[in-house]
Amino acid sequence: MKKYLFLPFAFLSIFFLSCEDEKNARIEVWLTDAPGDYQEVNIDLQGVEIHSSETDNDRGWQSLAVTPQVYNLLELTNGAETLLSNHELPGGRISQIRLKLGENNTVKIDDEVHALSTPSAQQSGLKVKINTVLAEGITYKILLDFDAAKSIVKTGAGTYSLKPVIRALTEAQDGGIKGKIEPPAAVSIAVMLGEETITTTNSNEDGEFLIRGLEAGTYELVFDGPGDAPVVEKTGVVVDLGIITDLTLVSVPQ
Repeated sequence: MKKYLFLPFAFLSIFFLSCEDEKNARIEVWLTDAPGDYQEVNIDLQGVEIHSSETDNDRGWQSLAVTPQVYNLLELTNGAETLLSNHELPGGRISQIRLKLGENNTVKIDDEVHALSTPSAQQSGLKVKINTVLAEGITYKILLDFDAAKSIVKTGAGTYSLKPVIRALTEAQDGGIKGKIEPPAAVSIAVMLGEETITTTNSNEDGEFLIRGLEAGTYELVFDGPGDAPVVEKTGVVVDLGIITDLTLVSVPQ
């Protein structure tokens, strides 16, 4: 009988399909900056929250896991970015993201460091509109583009205030494949792109599988059942960014 040697050339985000897995999307929150005419612009980031909602079930604000620290925004220019949080949440609409700042916000001009007053940010956070619908099973990158040049305001008293100008850019980073083995069983699944085996996984005992983290392309899936069951190949499986391709039922002899 024909058997395949499955080599994990690249590790991807592969999950057994459960009710919770299928309903979840993953978000990565990144921070970048447009150049400004300062030596440093330091923000004291203490927290990140996101507002999400489902139809008829508003989930409200949720805190994301972040490491509180001071970021010099001018180190994040010309394409440089830093990851603030990686979080999984149910698919659906997200409307806003909110940054919580501490008190250690400063700007450096002509070798002199000035405090940045941020009363509104300290009290309620910096709200940035997103208004994006997250598809279940997809990873999204939310890039917070902080415009330091437009965010620093010098007052008549010679002090400086931080009135942040931030825009959020949301992009799907991958696609995926899901389906169900018929009759239900746990079988080995290899995901191939051309001649290369990208990764392997197994369906669960109910025959369900979800393969996430795939780049756009046309894949071949190889299903290897238990014992002497014949190998089943499914070719021409198209994956697009932001979409989970549903194979529905895949017949694999037991």
